[in-house]
Amino acid sequence: MDADQTPAKQDWHPADVLAALKKRGKTLSGISTSHGYHATAAGKALKQPWPAMEALIAAAIGVAPEEIWPSRYTRRRRAPPPPKPSP
Repeated sequence: MDADQTPAKQDWHPADVLAALKKRGKTLSGISTSHGYHATAAGKALKQPWPAMEALIAAAIGVAPEEIWPSRYTRRRRAPPPPKPSP
């Protein structure tokens, strides 16, 4: 690895997400039901991308969703369009 390369961040393990929620007195089912979802809805975001639920979980923990699931957000980012040539 070159000196200018940084190692890729890994997604948090689901157990780490659960532990962070527990430290704050929160649960996945509590997050789900308090926002009008079925009690098991938030658990699905631990296994598959669901941006709305990821945002709710991250807010409950106090971090950005990109910090918990960097792999999900680096793939979604697009490169900015190239500049238009001047006439």
